[in-house]
This record gives sequence, structure tokens and C-alpha cells, in this order.
Amino acid sequence: FFFCAEIMKFSALALLSAATAVSAFAPSTFLSKSVVSKNVVASKSSLQMGFTSEIFKTEDVQMSDTVETILRGGRDLFPLLPEAFKGIEKIGVIGWGSQAPAQAQNLRDSLEVAGSDITVSIGLREGSSSFAEARDCGFSEEKGNLGEMFSVIAESDLVILLISDAAQAKLYKDIFAKMKKGAVLGLSHGFLLGYLDSIGESFPDDMDVIAVCPKGMGPSVRRLYEQGKEVNGAGINASFGVHQNVSGRANEIALGWGIALGSPFMFETTLRDEYRSDIYGERGILLGAVHGIVETLFRRYQRQGMTPEQAFLESSESITGRITKVISTQGIKALYDGLNEEDKKIFQTAYSASYKPAKEILQEIYDEVKSGNEIRTVIMHGDRISEFPVGKIDGTETWIVGEKVRAERDEDKIPLNPFTAGVYVATMMAQIDVLIRGGHCYSEIVNESVIEAVDSLCPYMHYRGVAFMVDNCSFTAKTGSRKWAPRFDYILDQLAYTAVDNGKPVDMDLIADFENHKIHAAVEACCELRPAVDISCTAATSTKEIVIQ
Repeated sequence: FFFCAEIMKFSALALLSAATAVSAFAPSTFLSKSVVSKNVVASKSSLQMGFTSEIFKTEDVQMSDTVETILRGGRDLFPLLPEAFKGIEKIGVIGWGSQAPAQAQNLRDSLEVAGSDITVSIGLREGSSSFAEARDCGFSEEKGNLGEMFSVIAESDLVILLISDAAQAKLYKDIFAKMKKGAVLGLSHGFLLGYLDSIGESFPDDMDVIAVCPKGMGPSVRRLYEQGKEVNGAGINASFGVHQNVSGRANEIALGWGIALGSPFMFETTLRDEYRSDIYGERGILLGAVHGIVETLFRRYQRQGMTPEQAFLESSESITGRITKVISTQGIKALYDGLNEEDKKIFQTAYSASYKPAKEILQEIYDEVKSGNEIRTVIMHGDRISEFPVGKIDGTETWIVGEKVRAERDEDKIPLNPFTAGVYVATMMAQIDVLIRGGHCYSEIVNESVIEAVDSLCPYMHYRGVAFMVDNCSFTAKTGSRKWAPRFDYILDQLAYTAVDNGKPVDMDLIADFENHKIHAAVEACCELRPAVDISCTAATSTKEIVIQ
């Protein structure tokens, strides 16, 4: 989801502009004050999601012990896009970070295939260096599809807001004021709703508010779209949500948007569930937790006598090279079932010791996100950015050794370390259980805890390294990873590994819970819906890798 370029470019200016927004936070308002528009779509029970469409054919799929409605994508559906986007003449994609280049190009190309004359335009901050990059992708002032962001917003019938979270929090009033009557606001993250919730505000009640949220980085959204042109499409799964439906057509517009992006399948969520699961997930197994796990295992294996190179192989390379590849195509349980008896015992030892310590941190993260505290952290970090620029982590021993290991890599010799697998899977399962407790639907749980990790992020980590991902991801994700990765590192070292070293017996009830967990059937169902091709981080692409210096 973050491929060979999902490297989200964060504007320092946008962060600085968020400075005044932080003073508006009143922590007590997040829980005590609620502003609800009369047009807000009634919230559904997350485990009872179901939607219909008059344009696209939906289907019900069995997700473990529940049935969910999904929409399968495919290029054969592109001819239906003009009907889905009926009444829309111009789509304005605002920003040029991680998602915007991919989404804008996919939308443009899909609408062209559909024979539609809808214009896709890019809106950027005046003076932005991204104008040149947008021109390289075929957008230009001469063609009338590249311009200053507020001008593009004012002219667009569908405004897809893909600027940074901190910039959204600062500029939302100006954006709302510039949107023309009847225009639709499109988001790919629920962060703005979380921010508005936290200050007791809401979206204007005279506009549709929708979200289509690809479960992967922008570059992977584009790469898989390009790779799938000969196989009726491939891409990144997406959730969608309709927060306000003034026109009565918000549902169809959202589905059309997702189809145009190339999503293999779409599932329904709410904007609140989306930002809670998304912000939580990137602090957990998607980024923060895997960062912490690699750091702590790298040190542990060296203490046990391994060379630094072997320690990196048995930790990071094992996760990104072998473990996640099995999970991607066969599921979590298949990874465990494929171990021999001796390795299963090692897995059980690691899993039993790691699950509860990891879950302790994960539950704390979820509570912090739900309460609004984690959103405040992002905004306040933006306030400090000019004085304390974000540094890089790739200069430490772990990641220097990693560069050497990747340069000499032999894919066939990457080990599947059962202890590493036990720690990683325990953390993944703990994340899943916290989301189940939070009432999220299985599609969302599997995508935010499994698919995004194994089909988007880990392949890119395998290609460029975990540190590169942390250093070049979105500001919101980077802030969370740096904050929480050390917590996973410390708690595993202090509680999990000491339990193992002191000979604490394996909790066989916990292992039985894992073996019989209802999530396995949902993961297997999602594996059957995965893209027709695997992501290629080295294939030619029109998406450039943006590297933060």
C-alpha cells in the first residue's frame, strides 16, 4: 500500500499552518460534545454492514460467522462510471503527496477508457514544487487540469481532498467556503472527521461527504493499477463510507470512485470506524509494531550469539520475505500449520509470551485514537516541526546492517524463523482482537491488520527497508510509528522475552484460541479476493518515488 513511492511528501508549510489549530483543542469536548448534522447517515452496527447499488452489482460474502456486502472491481465495470458520476463534470484532486498522484492518474485513465469527458484536475498550493511533478504526469495549466488549489476547489463538482492531515485541520474552513453549492467532498482518510469531532464541529450540512480509502500506499495503488491492465484490473482494496448524503447519490459516487481507482473489492465502513482503525493500524502491526519487533529481535538474536547479518535475516528479512508471503496467499493459520512440530513449539512459546504484552500496548493505542488524543498528538507535532524537524532513523546499526543484507540477498535462503513468526503473529492477532472488541467489521479488520501489511507495506519494506518506510511515510503515520515503536520494543524485551528465558510454560488455552480463532475464515475469504497479480516494486511505473531528505 505504500509502494516504491508511497512516500508521503509532507509540506513543512502545511505543518506550520497547523500551529494555530492546536489551541482549538479542548480535550473534554471529544467525549462530551457532539455536533450531528441532520444529513449524517445513521451509523450502522459495524458487524452488520450491508449496502445496495442501482448501478453496480453487489454481492454478499461469508466473513467467518457474519455476512458482509462487497463490490468486486474490474476494468469491465469502467463503462458504468459515467452513470455513477452523473452530474459531475470536474473532479478536483487536491494535493500531491502519497495518494494524490496515484488516484488522479487512475481516475483520469479509467474515465478515458469509459469514454467520459469528465475532467480530472490537480489543485496545489501556489508555489508548490509539486507543479513540476504533476506536469510530468500529464497535468498542465495549458490543458486546464492543473492549478492553484482553491481555484480548483471552487470549480470542482467532486473535491477529493488529499492534502496532509495537519493541513486539512488548518484549512478546512477555507476549503468548505470555497466549495460550490452541490459539490461533493471526498476524503481518503477519516482524520478530518476525527479532528472536527474533537473540537465539537461538523461538516456543512448542505454537502455530500464521502470517503474512499485504499488500504495501501499511493504508489501501490498506481503500480497495481498499471500491472492489472491486461488481467481485467488489479489494485488495492478500499473501504468506502457515506457520512452525509444530501443528494441521494453519494453511495453511487463513492462506489464509482473506488472502481475507477482499480480496487479489487470494496467494503463499507463509517468515517469514524475508518480513522480509528487506520490511525490505530499504522501505529500497530502495519508500521509501528513491526518497527519495534525488528529492533528488539535484532538485539535478542545477537545476544544469543548470531552475527548482526544473521540476526537481521532471522528478524526483518524473515518477516518481510517469508512470513508475510505465506500469510498473503494462504492466511495466518496456514503459516502456523506449515511448521514442523519442533518449530510449532517454538512458535507457541513466542506467541504465548508476546500476545498479552503486545495487546496491552495495542489497546492503549486504540483508546488514545478513539479519545482524540492521538489526533491531538499529530496536530501538536505539526506545531513543533519548525523548531524540531523530524530526523531519520536509518543511521542506526539495525538499518545499516539491513542495507548490507539486502544488497547480498538470496531470496531462496531467507529463513522462516518460528520465534520471529510467533512474535509477529501474536502482535497481529492482538491487533485483530482489539478491533473486534471495538466493533469493526471483518473486512475492515482483515484489511487494516493483515492485507495492508502483507500485500502493500511489507513488500515495500522488503524492497527498501523498514527504516526507509518509517522515514518516508505520511507525517501522521511517521508520528505514530516513532511514538509507539519503542513501546513495543521495550515491552517485548521486558515482559515477553523474560518470560521465555525464565521458562514460563506456554499458555495452551491462548494457543487454542489462536488455532480456533474466527478471524482465520475471514482472512481466507479475503485471500480469495486479493488482486490478480502481486505488487512489483521494480516494475516500470508512472509513479515516482518521493524521498524525504
